[in-house]
Amino acid sequence: MASNVEKEPGPQEPTATSAPSTPEEPEKKKREYKDFGHEEEGPTHANVDMSTIQLRAEDLYDREKVDLETIVMDDAFKLLQCDENGLTKEEATRRLEIFGPNKLESEEQNAFLQFLSFMWNPLSWVMEGAALVAIALSNGEGQPPDWQDFVGIVLLLFINSAIGFYEERNAGNAVKALMDSLAPKAKVKRNGSWSEIDSAELVPGDMVSFKIGDIVPADCRLTESINVSIDQAALTGESLPQSKKVGDQCFSGSTCKQGEAEGVVISTGANTFFGRAASLVGQDDDTTGHLQKILAQIGSFCLVSIGIFVILEIVVLYPRFHYTYRRGLNDILVLLIGGIPIAMPTVLSVTLAVGAQQLAKHKAIVTRITAIEELAGVTILCSDKTGTLTTNKLTIDRNTIKTYGPFSADEVILFAAYASRTENQDAIDASVVAALGDVSKARAGIKLLDFKPFNPVDKRTEITYREESSGKLKRVTKGMTGIIIELCSRNKSEELENKLEADVEEYATRGLRALAVAYEELDGDDHEAEGNGFELIGLLAIFDPPREDTKQTIDDALALGVKVKMVTGDQLAIAKETGRRLGLGDHMYPAKVLKDGPAPGGKHATLDEMIMDADGFAGVFPEHKYEIVKRLQGLGHLCAMTGDGANDAPALSRANVGIAVEGATDAARGAADIVLTEPGLSTIVHAIRGSRIIFQRMRNYSIYACAVTIRIVVCFAILAWVYQFDFPPFMVLIIALLNDGTIMTLSVDRVLPSNTPDSWDLAEIFAYAVAYGLYLTLSTVILVVIILESNFFQNKFGVTLLTSPVDPNDEQLHAIVYLQVAIISQALIFVTRSHGFFFMERPSFALMGAFCVAQLISSIIAAYGNWGFTDMHGISGGWIGIVWVWNIVWFIPLDWIKFAMKYTIIKSLRQRHEAAAAAATRATSQSEGVPMTRTTSRAASIHESLYSNRVSFIRRAARKVGFGGRVSIKPDELTRFSSHQMQASGQTLARHPSRTAA
Repeated sequence: MASNVEKEPGPQEPTATSAPSTPEEPEKKKREYKDFGHEEEGPTHANVDMSTIQLRAEDLYDREKVDLETIVMDDAFKLLQCDENGLTKEEATRRLEIFGPNKLESEEQNAFLQFLSFMWNPLSWVMEGAALVAIALSNGEGQPPDWQDFVGIVLLLFINSAIGFYEERNAGNAVKALMDSLAPKAKVKRNGSWSEIDSAELVPGDMVSFKIGDIVPADCRLTESINVSIDQAALTGESLPQSKKVGDQCFSGSTCKQGEAEGVVISTGANTFFGRAASLVGQDDDTTGHLQKILAQIGSFCLVSIGIFVILEIVVLYPRFHYTYRRGLNDILVLLIGGIPIAMPTVLSVTLAVGAQQLAKHKAIVTRITAIEELAGVTILCSDKTGTLTTNKLTIDRNTIKTYGPFSADEVILFAAYASRTENQDAIDASVVAALGDVSKARAGIKLLDFKPFNPVDKRTEITYREESSGKLKRVTKGMTGIIIELCSRNKSEELENKLEADVEEYATRGLRALAVAYEELDGDDHEAEGNGFELIGLLAIFDPPREDTKQTIDDALALGVKVKMVTGDQLAIAKETGRRLGLGDHMYPAKVLKDGPAPGGKHATLDEMIMDADGFAGVFPEHKYEIVKRLQGLGHLCAMTGDGANDAPALSRANVGIAVEGATDAARGAADIVLTEPGLSTIVHAIRGSRIIFQRMRNYSIYACAVTIRIVVCFAILAWVYQFDFPPFMVLIIALLNDGTIMTLSVDRVLPSNTPDSWDLAEIFAYAVAYGLYLTLSTVILVVIILESNFFQNKFGVTLLTSPVDPNDEQLHAIVYLQVAIISQALIFVTRSHGFFFMERPSFALMGAFCVAQLISSIIAAYGNWGFTDMHGISGGWIGIVWVWNIVWFIPLDWIKFAMKYTIIKSLRQRHEAAAAAATRATSQSEGVPMTRTTSRAASIHESLYSNRVSFIRRAARKVGFGGRVSIKPDELTRFSSHQMQASGQTLARHPSRTAA
């Protein structure tokens, strides 16, 4: 095989690999810049008799027996029972059954179990209990079971579940279709010939090939290598690629940046390098999201309210008024059916599902639907640098080019491009040629006579060419600063060396990598002859530039109240320079402060204070990113984390909202809650705004649902106690059904997003709900009192009722109360959805249309609902008109109640909340730090998990029927996951102790 050619490092490179240095080093070591790299590990052998190692995962990946990553190649082929001719199709099929597909399996769920999960929460349990009461306990007194209420309740449950299931299933299918469309391909040798297959079908022992631009499809050992350079930024977060030779391992998900190679697959799927890193990516099965916590608390409020009044009814109605068993049971059913916001989980689920589809239009694919609600409340966005804030593509910084001879900066770039490959380029050659703007200029006007590519000994490239315009022979070289200056015999001087050293140091402090360029002319026509001596003509600065839209995105995020912090595995100086260019700030710290804490006597008293103040952290490993997110959450922040590599997966999973940017690895996409399909971060701003719109819809509904609960239970309990008024349970079902149908349209309602992060202040929601609920109760009670205690309406408008004097349980009175409750309760949504007067914020056409249809149906039912089993009789148009006017009169002051609450009780609650938050902050600053508990997003409790559609019993049942599954690894594997970064950093710091000061 041709020898492997490593990529060309700049003298300041902190992240590339290099071969061992030669014995002769330049005299001035301060000008010799070694690049970061991995020390070569010698081949190993099996720790046990190889004949005892069978072709199965338990043996091949037991590192106490053998390490397939470092074992000699001949032994690797023996253990994998294969050769360089590849496997047969039959053997590959057999191995696919043994090792499974080459992908990180996502948990799938049986559709029927998913449907049932919508009926598994305390709110649904109460309704299911009410159904059992109607069918099983409502016997006696010569009456049959209450079939009508039973069927109505079951129908209501099924309608809500069906809508939620349909919307969520649609959202899930959309994501699955996207992921399927992103399925990578692999070139594999089967039955002795090459073919292309889905990389998911690869198995250990397969022979694969890849070339420049390809994604490495599985962990493999190279059997052939031609100038191979692999970009492992997705694994390490570092900018420059690594050179690979025969026998080296290439990791699944890394990218081939140069050359072509063949290799044997040693591990697939969950056994790959980043497959094993899945230990932090969703360790907990019984976890719940932030929204489930809120649902639990709102549900508790409703259940406690209902429970109190149910107990009071039992205590009052039976002993005091001697209610019969069946009559009292019907009154209790009214409270259970009417008070439970049975549609709440479904309404919120539909709102989120519709919101997910809207976000998809902005190229943001939601993989965990409740992450939308959490994104609305995010206060801190932790962003990876390489490939996220930056392009992950090296570029020449034209503004900082240094010149030392008679040539201009543009001419220096042109000369450097001459000394670069135009095909099969490494990262630096590509950046130099790209700086020309037109690749053809790199060979225009010259005739190539000789080209020496970069090699780890000379550490430079060199071209000899004939200039077509003059016919002269010329030579250009570019490469490591210390090497190039030693060649420059024509203009080398102490003054020039000092200037060059100062320029290189300036680049280093700004995180720029230096590339020196020199030039000489040749006398005669022998292109192999010595020239007249090299002359240093320029110094190029190489860096990974920010994406074009990143600065605007960060500004937009700050305007939305979201602070952005950079968290990168790259060098501190590079992180600071990137921060300055983006306007992010340069208050950045090395990762070691996360362990050592702030310096004594510094401006930060605690580590938490330092983390909050920092603009970012550099040189971090996966566990550092995880720790940063964890501490920020411990300080009470909802945290979003962006990333694209497998090394970001643990923090993506830990964050409240993990965001995988465009081009992310399978591991990052699997750990993320939102997957971006468009480059850059601008999509995140759209997603934040969209999530806040969705949040407002959910908050509006929550106030409405709680208010209706108070309104139903208090109203009908008071009427029962005062007048022994027995409202028919079936009519409450009708109210609930029409309400739910109308409220579903809130998922597309027009609302304005907040300019600050949203949060669930449940005290506010409950305060508004109680105020609205009691006011609406008053509107109904006063109407009933006027009808029962006077003949005002009969005398004034000439209307009549069936009984005279009016009986509290007059069937027409039931119809009047039904219509009054149905209309004004539903109209409340127009008050809760607006911040000002209800008529100042136009609702969506869907909401307005649904409201009008529901009220038309309610009015028709009130007029013609002569159903014997409902204890209701149709009323005249006069009564319908009276009820409408009555409701309009009572509706108008609702806005004033809202304003009065906002400037009294709500204002007081907010002041108290702010004072408590300030006290907590002071307490934290005086302590050693915050407790590292999972207080947000993933924190679980039994009660909260009951509101998750993916509850634990559903998961267990799904696994019993063959669905789902988690990847689990030992804790020491996580350490190994970042060992490559730690090893590289440790070796470099050992060679350059001065850099530890950074």
